[in-house]
Amino acid sequence: MMVLATLLNACDGVIVRLLAGEVHPFIIGFFRAAFGLVFLLPWILRSGDLMGSPYRWLHVLRAALKLASLLALFVAFAKASLSDVTAISFSTPIFLLLGACLLLGEQMTIARAIAVLVGFLGMLVIIRPDAGSFDPALLFALAGAVLTALIQLILKSMSGRDRPDRLVAWNLIAMVPLAFVLALSVWQTPDSRALGLLAAQGALGAASQALVTRAFSLADASFLAPLDFLRLPVIALLAFVFFGEVAGISTWIGAGIIISAILIGTMARGRNKEGSQRF
Repeated sequence: MMVLATLLNACDGVIVRLLAGEVHPFIIGFFRAAFGLVFLLPWILRSGDLMGSPYRWLHVLRAALKLASLLALFVAFAKASLSDVTAISFSTPIFLLLGACLLLGEQMTIARAIAVLVGFLGMLVIIRPDAGSFDPALLFALAGAVLTALIQLILKSMSGRDRPDRLVAWNLIAMVPLAFVLALSVWQTPDSRALGLLAAQGALGAASQALVTRAFSLADASFLAPLDFLRLPVIALLAFVFFGEVAGISTWIGAGIIISAILIGTMARGRNKEGSQRF
């Protein structure tokens, strides 16, 4: 299930690139949320008791941040190398680790500090700020990773008092009107081809979300999370097939460094948990 969800996620960037220059990112964001809500609506209705959520405005804040992260990634996918954007998106756990220490009071150990520094080194290898090939669009990918980490921190605090199905449902319900307001400012009705791609994007996003939710209910996160790294070879292949893009050596080296940083942070967290349990 997790592997299939990873494959579906890789298709997202391809669809955005196919729509680039034809559909504004605000309109893509609206239709992605709207079609996703339509495809998940039967499941949302079966879950019931939506009004029982203890949160109100926090759902709106999380939806707004989610929309902002999607728009940042849409801009990056439309203008930058798909492989580079995907590799930079792997840095989300690094920002999550840093945010947990800064905002949630978790301890910044030496191993965690090394993980953060190594992760930033990997990002610099991909972005190449001092090189003539620097692509400013990659900064949008970096912003998307930061926003995604912030969303996960908020979700962590919300999950203690609310059900996962309600969190998923309210995220989509709140995002649709927010995205619609933005889309109205640049509205142009997409043609039938674009609408088909947008519907496919919504369906793939909904299916991926359902698969990930189900997968995490069946297996440990530590086992499933590394499978997300399969996105890079998959999207590199799709980028070559559809657009003739070839991922550069700096992309693979930077991604490898970021993945190594994530593994360092994961092992450090595991040792901390083991030590606290012994204590």
